[in-house]
Amino acid sequence: PSDAPDKWETFVAYNKRDVEVELQIKERLSSHPVPEFVWREYWNDQRINDRGIQIDLPMVRQAIRLDALSQQHLTDALQELTNLDNPRSVQQMKDWLASQGMEMDSLGKKVVAEALRTAPEPLRTVLTLRQQLAMSAVKKYTAMENAVCADGRLRGMFRFYGANRSGRFSGTIVQLQNLFRNSLPDLIQARSLVSRGDYTALEALYESVPEVLAQCVRTAFIPAPGYKMIVADFSAIECRVLAWLAGEQWVLDVFEAGGDIYCETAGRMFHCKVEKHGINGDLRQKGKQATLSCGYGGAEGALIAMGALDAGMKEEELAPLVSAWRTANPNIVQMWWAVDRAVKTAVKEKTITRTHGLTFEYRGAMLYITLPSGRQLSYVKPRIGENRFGGESVTYMGMDTTKHWSRIESFAGKWVENIVQAVSRDILCYAMEQLRNYRIVAHVHDECIVECPPDTTVQEICTLMGSVPPWAPGLILRADGYECTGGFYMKD
Repeated sequence: PSDAPDKWETFVAYNKRDVEVELQIKERLSSHPVPEFVWREYWNDQRINDRGIQIDLPMVRQAIRLDALSQQHLTDALQELTNLDNPRSVQQMKDWLASQGMEMDSLGKKVVAEALRTAPEPLRTVLTLRQQLAMSAVKKYTAMENAVCADGRLRGMFRFYGANRSGRFSGTIVQLQNLFRNSLPDLIQARSLVSRGDYTALEALYESVPEVLAQCVRTAFIPAPGYKMIVADFSAIECRVLAWLAGEQWVLDVFEAGGDIYCETAGRMFHCKVEKHGINGDLRQKGKQATLSCGYGGAEGALIAMGALDAGMKEEELAPLVSAWRTANPNIVQMWWAVDRAVKTAVKEKTITRTHGLTFEYRGAMLYITLPSGRQLSYVKPRIGENRFGGESVTYMGMDTTKHWSRIESFAGKWVENIVQAVSRDILCYAMEQLRNYRIVAHVHDECIVECPPDTTVQEICTLMGSVPPWAPGLILRADGYECTGGFYMKD
């Protein structure tokens, strides 16, 4: 205070104003109390965050060192091929490619992957090396090293209510929601080489050292001494929840019988028997693409975004595929429009509407959607607007994809998507409550990672996780699991 009295007074005034604003926020929120069961979910989340997850710190440090070696080798190789001062520079690389007759607007992963299909040498080699140089997996290793606690555990990686609309969890510090999927057939060997820091062997045995390091990221998570890891996740959770809410009974019957939903969907779409690796087995992929893409009102664009063309489908067959899926799932289609009508009526008439076990209420310049669990989704200042096609739609205020507070347009499929994902989140929270006597150390999407004593079985974890909440009668749930036999976290 004595060094700069004027600045100190400004600082004090700022803090006073900050407290005044916080008190006003508290007063505004007092009419929107957090339900007791949501507080219990929050406490459970805090226990998981405080417990943390063990990492193999020596392996992490070796991975960081190996990445530095790899980056230097890749940079040297690219400089030799291109004579560029800085091959990392996007603009320098684009200029060099243009000088070689290859104009590229972007060096994004998908764009480069597409260009590699037809690129001649040496452009193909340059693009391949550039793609390896741009891999960012090492950032997760660095984040682990920076954030690890004195006891070798990472803590505080999960944000409660991280997703604005559905209330799902999100990640922070070391983002677990987008880990590379390990597909190396010899993952244990690759991880052993990384742990030993054997760059020579990695370079000799694998095409890309950065790719190996990326695939080993999740293996840096290990159980504490004397424990093992069991991973359990829900099978096709959103598909099950959507069918349950919509009353699409044939889908629930398939799940209850333990059938293959993609084969059954394809069979209904194409009016024939479809068996995986059997009769009409080629149609299963179309059933899968349609199931994953069309549940929230998606059409040809959704199929393309989900990789339908990459899977070998032709663009002209996408529209009939969408039509066939909708014909096979009439109750889901009806739910889209029923929810859309309920939302519009609630906002227009400032009233309460109900459909499909959901309640929609306009109150105090807010739209509330009450879920089967009793939790409410909240939409700020909803109003009737016009969509880009000239039709009627409901808009509301919220954080957009660019993290700015703005007016957001919604539509039938998007309302249903929010609801299904929110219900799926509530089911995960219920499962974590059932597993409260076990050591959950992490959760990713619909998956729980549990640190267990050696005598714990996969079956007991899956049985508890697959328990149907009392507010979801008729829902068919199943949790599948496996033990991480390598002594580290990995995909089965």
